[in-house]
Amino acid sequence: MSDPFYVTTPIYYVNDAPHIGSAYTTIACDALARYHRARGQDTWFLTGTDEHGQKIEEAAIAAGRTPIAHADHFVARFQDAWKKLDISNDDFIRTTEQRHKDVVADIWRRLEAAGAIYLADYEDWYCVGCESFYTETQLVPGDAPGVFLCPDHKRPVQRLKEQSYFFRMAQYAQPLLDYIEAHPEFIQPDFRKNEVVAFVKAGLRDLSVSRRTFKWGIPVPGAPEHVIYVWIDALTNYMSALGGPGTAQYDKFWPQAVHVIGKDILRHHAVYWPTMLLAAGLPLPKTVFAHGWWTANGQKISKSLGNAIDPLGLAADVGVDALRYFLLRETSFGLDGDFSHDAFLGRLNSDLANDLGNLVHRCVKMTELYAGGVIPRLEPGAFEDHPVHGKLAALAIHARDTVAEHMERLQPTRALEALWELVRGGNKYIDDAAPWVQAKDPARAAELSHTVRHFLEALSWIALMVAPFMPKKAGEILDRLGVPGGPERLLRWPRAWGRELTSGQKVVPGEPLWPRLDDDRKAELKARWGVKPAVRKPDKGGDPKNDKQADKPADKSAGKAPQAAAAPPPGSISYDDFKKLDLRVAEVKTAEKVPKADKLLKLTLDLGGETRTVVAGIAAAYAAEALPGKKVIFLANLAPATIRGVRSEGMILAAGDEQVIGLSAIDCDVPPGTKVR
Repeated sequence: MSDPFYVTTPIYYVNDAPHIGSAYTTIACDALARYHRARGQDTWFLTGTDEHGQKIEEAAIAAGRTPIAHADHFVARFQDAWKKLDISNDDFIRTTEQRHKDVVADIWRRLEAAGAIYLADYEDWYCVGCESFYTETQLVPGDAPGVFLCPDHKRPVQRLKEQSYFFRMAQYAQPLLDYIEAHPEFIQPDFRKNEVVAFVKAGLRDLSVSRRTFKWGIPVPGAPEHVIYVWIDALTNYMSALGGPGTAQYDKFWPQAVHVIGKDILRHHAVYWPTMLLAAGLPLPKTVFAHGWWTANGQKISKSLGNAIDPLGLAADVGVDALRYFLLRETSFGLDGDFSHDAFLGRLNSDLANDLGNLVHRCVKMTELYAGGVIPRLEPGAFEDHPVHGKLAALAIHARDTVAEHMERLQPTRALEALWELVRGGNKYIDDAAPWVQAKDPARAAELSHTVRHFLEALSWIALMVAPFMPKKAGEILDRLGVPGGPERLLRWPRAWGRELTSGQKVVPGEPLWPRLDDDRKAELKARWGVKPAVRKPDKGGDPKNDKQADKPADKSAGKAPQAAAAPPPGSISYDDFKKLDLRVAEVKTAEKVPKADKLLKLTLDLGGETRTVVAGIAAAYAAEALPGKKVIFLANLAPATIRGVRSEGMILAAGDEQVIGLSAIDCDVPPGTKVR
């Protein structure tokens, strides 16, 4: 763990306030940075703002401000938002800073010296909204002849011809493909890498990298009538924040750079940026990780649809850590996620109030009841072979190592899944050990002391491992355990069982970490967030504004009793129950027989950047060598189990009752990890 760690968010465009997407990216980077700091690594976490360009210039004029005043206004909003969301960035870069301008000019000169930039006329269709040129084949026809719309913004584009500097990007297509093949960790998840490779193989065009249509930007060295375009200006921030090539900070952190971005800017980071670095003779970042987009109840999030989600409002109402937890836990990092207020409140009640909050309350309360409120000694070697006591330490060590493995692989969702196995295991340990029974038998006093110390030790491990995700609540848990100090307490990782707590410390009781939300409170919160209550559909021909069908007899004949609503068929589940199933498309990578088990195969599955191992009873229907490459439907949130000594992390779906006759499948080719609804 000696290498430095450098993680970056994209720099956010200063034409709008922070939203759920930018909050998601920044919170994910924050969790990664906090984890690496806790592991003792020298860590640098960068975020910032993109402040140049025609859109900013035009928006500033419309608002009656100078471009820099316009940028200052929005930069303050981003900085305030990240402070409220407990973001621990080490630096905040602005593209209007002189330190940035200097490095951008240096990169330009390097490209120029390499012969990678040339001057030529450029004519094509231009969209101001995305600051991009398009060919006519890429556009959407408008309402009138000769009118075309941007494929992303659906707004009219304009025909522009101007003199521009070009970057010889096409020249670096094969070197980029060679680099990607030699560095499998460069683009993640894997299915995003496949997208990039396909795009590059389809042929690259040289890239226009200057503009003369606006002035709000960094002048081209030696040609100030041109402004350096966003592809060089914005992307260089990752280097300029370190001081640029040749500086000590750059030499230390740049080789370990991890760019975390949304999938919409993957091409810019995984094609434009690395080809420029190859041309300039500079090393490439270690990893570009593209995560998915958030929708809201299955719809694209937009102001026009009225379904925008305010992350600061959510955090103010239920706590910053609840929001951080939900965003990182609800959907696998790298895939698209769907934001539902019901799912958000459900996670708060189930995972936070019922699981972790309940564990904290039980541990502190039982320490008061059975140990006088003082942390007991942990006797080395005591009860190691006990069927209940011996399992908790092993579970904690397994969780610690698994959480670390997933965080190293940029998989915070999987890390939280592994951690919650320990949270639930802690509650189960208390149930199985039953200290309330031990307390009734004086002969079991030593065991009771051991039990109390065991569950307190587990809670301290949980606090340290949950700190990257929920730093405030992690600190509160350590407060309850009487651990002295400030934020520095969280900058460590669990070491050896029995060494995280000091015997004799007093626990500190307090209010529940997460009060459980009843139906009235949930309705109040949803009303505040603008969530419309569900409207019961009327019966045939009914008026939703005046639906009195429930008051009428089911039959029009007088005197007949109303019919009761039909009972659901036996064994039915609700739609809410179905939504709990996390079904995904998975691709079989490897398959092999499980020793001494005729019906079982051990499969390795690709979930789009995640790898799972499952044991499946399909050997009678499928030969192991026939399975690699098949796409199957996979239940991803089934509790892990050990089958014939193999840890199985989910279940593939198959047809057949007593015997499997076929695997579940889909009728088109979709990337591994895609959700199944």
